[in-house]
Amino acid sequence: MAFGVSDELLGTFVPIMVYWIYSGIYVMLGDMNDYRLHTKAEEDTKNVVSKRTVVKGVLVQQAFQIAVSLILFTFVSESSGGAIRPQPAFWVTVLQFVVAMVVMDTWQYFMHRLMHVNKFLYKHVHSKHHTLVVPYAFGALYNHPLEGLILDTIGGAISFLISGMTPRTAIFFFSFATVKTVDDHCGLWLPGNLLHILFNNNSAYHDIHHQLYGTKYNFSQPFFVAWDKILGTYMPYSLEKRKGGGFEARPIKKAH
Repeated sequence: MAFGVSDELLGTFVPIMVYWIYSGIYVMLGDMNDYRLHTKAEEDTKNVVSKRTVVKGVLVQQAFQIAVSLILFTFVSESSGGAIRPQPAFWVTVLQFVVAMVVMDTWQYFMHRLMHVNKFLYKHVHSKHHTLVVPYAFGALYNHPLEGLILDTIGGAISFLISGMTPRTAIFFFSFATVKTVDDHCGLWLPGNLLHILFNNNSAYHDIHHQLYGTKYNFSQPFFVAWDKILGTYMPYSLEKRKGGGFEARPIKKAH
């Protein structure tokens, strides 16, 4: 299998490396009890799947991700006659980045919401992800393979194609999306975390969705909260300090 440049391979494998490196940093930080959104006891009792099983599940999804990425990049390379695509002007690259973010958010919102609305899809596909009631970093991509293929892999391919970004830009875009996804599932609220400051869609926002009372809300991922607000599935919350350390994201009842 020939590739015009190594950017195609980097765009396939770098985000996977980023996933394990970034989630590994959270593992090395330890329990971080003063910043947890749930206690360690909650994690041990509410999560019904072992961490070994989670690791295996993520590796399976990433295998599918690699296969689809290689097929996509091969198609793009052959469509361009094998010519190396030059990088556009910086402002064009930024615009492509933003377009890809909006496209990915749109795709994932509607596919994610569908997997909750459709009882068959939830029971047989999406419920696997929700076995982690208390999310943690390296469980971010613990999904049924079909969900991983539809939401993440196909969603990423559509974002890449519609935005028109080059494979080189894709390296940075998919790596950033990976960091964002891991961070949203880290289960911590860390003061000074720029992703928590710059994005309303963050670890506390997504934690609401993982709780029983929030499964019909906060579908948006991984960047913005726009679709939740537009379509009435936005659940506001307050972040309160928990006695004994840590934080708790508490839903704010919506006025009717």
